[in-house]
Formats: sequence, structure tokens, C-alpha cells
Amino acid sequence: MIKQIIIGFLIGIASNLAGIYLYIFFFVKHEFGESIRMAIQNGSVGNIIALGALLNLAVFFLLLRKGKIYQARGVVFATILAAIFILISKF
Repeated sequence: MIKQIIIGFLIGIASNLAGIYLYIFFFVKHEFGESIRMAIQNGSVGNIIALGALLNLAVFFLLLRKGKIYQARGVVFATILAAIFILISKF
């Protein structure tokens, strides 16, 4: 059970990172590293992380559909971690 939650957590983190990359790739005109640097300077890192976390929603429902409840819980934990990081970056 714990192993499945950890696997889900890692899937959630990877999904969030993939969402961040996809957002920057499709919607930002600058390169990835430059976009991250600009986001840090502007204080909008939390916004980018939040948009990346939207991909976790799809992964969560996909795991539920496949019956992998504990992995879906891990994705929820990863999303909560992202929310905490967003909250910290706002202050």
C-alpha cells in the first residue's frame, strides 16, 4: 500500500513537471530556462506550478478509472505539495 502511494506521488510530481514544461513550450515565446528565470523575477512561479498541476487532474482520474486507488492518493499528495509550494512562493 505505501509503495503504491509513493509510486503515485512520483507520478504526480512527474505529471506536474510535464505540465509545466508543456505550458512553457506551447504558450511562452521564450526558452524553458529563460522562462523560469523570468517567472522567478516576476514572482509568478506559483502561477506556472498551478497551471502545471492541472495535468495531475487528468492523471488522477485515469488512475481512478484503472482502479489504482492508492496511486491516485499519491497524486493527490503531490498536488497538495504543489499547493503548499505555491502558498510559500506567494509570501
